[in-house]
Amino acid sequence: MKGNQELIDTLNSLLAGELTAINQYMVHAEMSEDWGYTRLSENFKKRSITEMKHAERLIERILFLEGTPIVSRLEEICIGAEIPQQVDNDHAKELDTVKDYNEAIVLAGNVLDYATRDMLMEILQDEDRHVDELEELQDQIEQMSLPTFLSTQN
Repeated sequence: MKGNQELIDTLNSLLAGELTAINQYMVHAEMSEDWGYTRLSENFKKRSITEMKHAERLIERILFLEGTPIVSRLEEICIGAEIPQQVDNDHAKELDTVKDYNEAIVLAGNVLDYATRDMLMEILQDEDRHVDELEELQDQIEQMSLPTFLSTQN
């Protein structure tokens, strides 16, 4: 089924964001693991895997719409040198992603591609959950203090 080119371009832009998030989360996961924060590392890895599933769904949809998935493009990857920076960088990335998905959902509706819109709405729910999880981590760091928070992440 030949899809709307503007929507295909938007899906490729979302794909670039997902691929960027995968890389950013995996680096943060490995840094946390290296520092001995196993629970935090698992948290980052779990989020990265969810982003991989999003990328897969976007690729499938782009192909269905007879587009070409662009997997060589990434956005700027923001690696934090310390845990609070990592969480803040990931939170900022997720906020941008939520905005991008909301805009893509409107576009999909405008071009009457409701199947794509529904898929994007499902992914958006995951992204909203990621924002919530990262805000919980930010709150815990603030309320517990960084040393106490980190002592719970072994």
